[in-house]
Amino acid sequence: MAATGPRSSLRGALLRQLLLTLVVFSFACEACKKVIFHTPSKLEADKVVGRVNLKECLGSADRIQSSDPDFRVLEDGSVYTAHAVVLSDEKRSFTIWLSDSKKQTQKEIPVLLEHQKKVLRKRHTKETVLRRSKRRWAPIPTSMMENSSGPFPLLLQRVQSDAEQNYTIVYSISGPGVDQEPLNLFTMDGKSGNLYCTKPVDREEYDVFDLIVRASTADGYSAELPLPLSIRVEDDNDNRPIFTEAIYNFEVPESSRIGTTVGVVCATDRDEPDTMHTRLKYSIMEQMPRSPGKFSVHASKGVITIVYVLDREVVDKYSLKMKVQDMDGRSHGLMSTATCIITVKDSNDNLPTFGQNAYETSVEENMFNVEILRIPVEDKDLINTSNWRANFTILNGNENGHFSISTDKETNEGVLCVVKALNYEENRQVVLEIGVRNEAPFTGDVTRIMTNMNRAFVTVNVKDQDEGPECKPAVQYVQIKENSPVGSKIKVYKAYDPETRSSSGLRYKLLYDPKGWITINEFSGSVETSKTLDREAANPRGALYNVTVLAIDKGGRSCTGTLVLNIEDENDNPPDIIQNFLVICKTKMEYADITAVDPDEPIHGAPFYFSLADASPEINRLWGLIRFNDTAAHLSYRKNAKSQEYLIPITVKDRGNQSKTKTLTVNLCDCTNQGQCRTTEPRTGVILGKWAILAILLGIALLFSILLTVVCGFVSARNKKSFPEDLAQQNLIISNTEAPGDNKVHSASGFTTDTVNNSSQGFCGTMGSEVKNGRQETIEMVKGGNQTLELCQGAGHHHTLGSCRGGTMDMDHSEWYSFTQPRLGEKLHLCNQDEDHMPSQDYVLTYNYEGRGSPAGSVGCCSEKQEEDGLDFLNNLEAKFTALAETCTKK
Repeated sequence: MAATGPRSSLRGALLRQLLLTLVVFSFACEACKKVIFHTPSKLEADKVVGRVNLKECLGSADRIQSSDPDFRVLEDGSVYTAHAVVLSDEKRSFTIWLSDSKKQTQKEIPVLLEHQKKVLRKRHTKETVLRRSKRRWAPIPTSMMENSSGPFPLLLQRVQSDAEQNYTIVYSISGPGVDQEPLNLFTMDGKSGNLYCTKPVDREEYDVFDLIVRASTADGYSAELPLPLSIRVEDDNDNRPIFTEAIYNFEVPESSRIGTTVGVVCATDRDEPDTMHTRLKYSIMEQMPRSPGKFSVHASKGVITIVYVLDREVVDKYSLKMKVQDMDGRSHGLMSTATCIITVKDSNDNLPTFGQNAYETSVEENMFNVEILRIPVEDKDLINTSNWRANFTILNGNENGHFSISTDKETNEGVLCVVKALNYEENRQVVLEIGVRNEAPFTGDVTRIMTNMNRAFVTVNVKDQDEGPECKPAVQYVQIKENSPVGSKIKVYKAYDPETRSSSGLRYKLLYDPKGWITINEFSGSVETSKTLDREAANPRGALYNVTVLAIDKGGRSCTGTLVLNIEDENDNPPDIIQNFLVICKTKMEYADITAVDPDEPIHGAPFYFSLADASPEINRLWGLIRFNDTAAHLSYRKNAKSQEYLIPITVKDRGNQSKTKTLTVNLCDCTNQGQCRTTEPRTGVILGKWAILAILLGIALLFSILLTVVCGFVSARNKKSFPEDLAQQNLIISNTEAPGDNKVHSASGFTTDTVNNSSQGFCGTMGSEVKNGRQETIEMVKGGNQTLELCQGAGHHHTLGSCRGGTMDMDHSEWYSFTQPRLGEKLHLCNQDEDHMPSQDYVLTYNYEGRGSPAGSVGCCSEKQEEDGLDFLNNLEAKFTALAETCTKK
């Protein structure tokens, strides 16, 4: 329908003007490729008609115009309807003008809008012969606007086959939007080939539909190959940009420079990328507090920066209302908002300041570790942070270290204390210069640090007190020679009254004198020796000798001082050899070292001179001395010296001719280890152990057995040389068998007798036994039968004393003594040797005490006897032996 009235007149005038302009520019403009858009007959306002490739025509264009006011062209080539348009004709055209002002170049793009209607022709079914000719059947791309308001069904495109000229064609479609999801979105008129859309489409859900179009005759004959048809959904600006967060939180130090980045805001838009619909622009709508403006945001990147200096002490938090709008921020673009909270962090840009420039306080003399003043400061920085906490310093006036200043962590005050007592007589007033800074480094203007460091002055008045005497200096030194006569004056010890600076009226007393070597006059303070001084007797030796002196005034107040005696050494001590005995193994040692020491000072000591004293000619012939160093010498022997002990007197003399002679016991031994040679070194602290006591008891038992045997022999000699019937019951019997018989006979004396087979066979009582190199030797007393008293040695070697028949022995006392005495001596000699036939002193050796509860037994040969012969029977002796054992074990 044509428009009428004033609006029609205005439109006509504009059209004429545009035509005139077109005529003018047609001479200078160059036409680009013509663009054809297929549109419905009715177009709504602000709807996309299509898109023109502007860069292909003139990429440097800076001005775009449309010849038809009903249509407007954007920078990306999108063609929009400025008003609702009705296409009364099948075609409508207009021109897009492009111009480059710098290059003075202009181009135009013709645009044609088509809306066609065609009448369908039917194929006559009577025609039986089909004749095909060359026809066009090509894809016809089309597009549709998303969210179209209709009316529906909305005509999108008409598909036409050249076969319509000869046949009646039926058209059909398939694919997404038809028989696939979303179903029934598109329909096609089978006769006309018109493609319709049945409802609005959201491009963000479906942006392209790829359909298949088929053309066939009424009887099902395919007149054309299937035609791919792509329907593109044109984007509509129906989605507003959305910020990624509703509230952004950023922090920035107040000392930040202008241009510092605070943070970045970001938004997304679901519309088609790289179009005006998704070209976003950021801006700050509002700032709280409102003025002055402290921040700015990059329009396209969303980066927030500082544009004005921040001060946390004025404003510590800002709130920005951020806006983002598509269409590059144009008025018809969609927008959304978000909130940005910016917290200003504290920096140390404020120095602490004193409340006043001068302070005054007082303190009594001799007072220390007391608080005398608190100094407050002010700081605008954040409380209880390192930017606020103060550090105080005494800049001047504390050269003697009487004062200290610290910070109260709660109040941030400076606490001034006296840590070293002041003396009114020396200084009645002290002026201190106090400075203050923060814990954190200052970040403000550097010139403020140098010129405006906050300082204050504190005047401390010292109050006088009635003091006691002063012992000054606290330590007084004096030098004196040792061995000085008793009564020698050392010096006069003096103390002073600090008020009068005089010593009158003071009394003196010795508080501590370790050796009692000196005395002091109570009134004059004169110091004298009361004993002979011995430097070597001082403790520690040779150190300074300290004496403590007490000075008392009339009021009873006192002070203490130290008198230090430096005792000069005299050569009053000869050197002394530290060794008493030596062991020299001839197989390994050619000499032994002897060493001497001198308690005097080194000036009266080494080098020492060693020499043999008035020794025998044999000692002088066999032994010699060679000095090894200042304090030691080698004692050497001749090769013809015998292995024995020698007593060698040696004299040692210091550089002051003080000398001393000492006799050394030297054991020259054929050994490889000094421990193998027995020395005459004195031993002390011998303690008998339980195994030693058992060894003694065993020896006593053995001795009793020998004595009892001798007595019995003597009695038998007098009584027709026969043994009494109860002789077997009067001897201690030890079985050498590994499993003695169970039958035991206990005599009245408490001894146990083992019977062998029966009583008529007699018994053997073992007097002693020894194991040596696998050989067992026993002495047996035999009673009855044909048994003999034998010395059993090895395997069957016997020495017969004689046969005993009828309980008698044909041997007198002298014969018995002569037979047993050498054999007992041999047995004792063999028992006193080790496995190498070397003399063994196990019976007389003593051992140092090594602790209680040793799990090991004795290391002597007696232990071996007990382990072989079994001494457990000693635990069951009768009362007499028990009493004897208790007597031996008493300490």
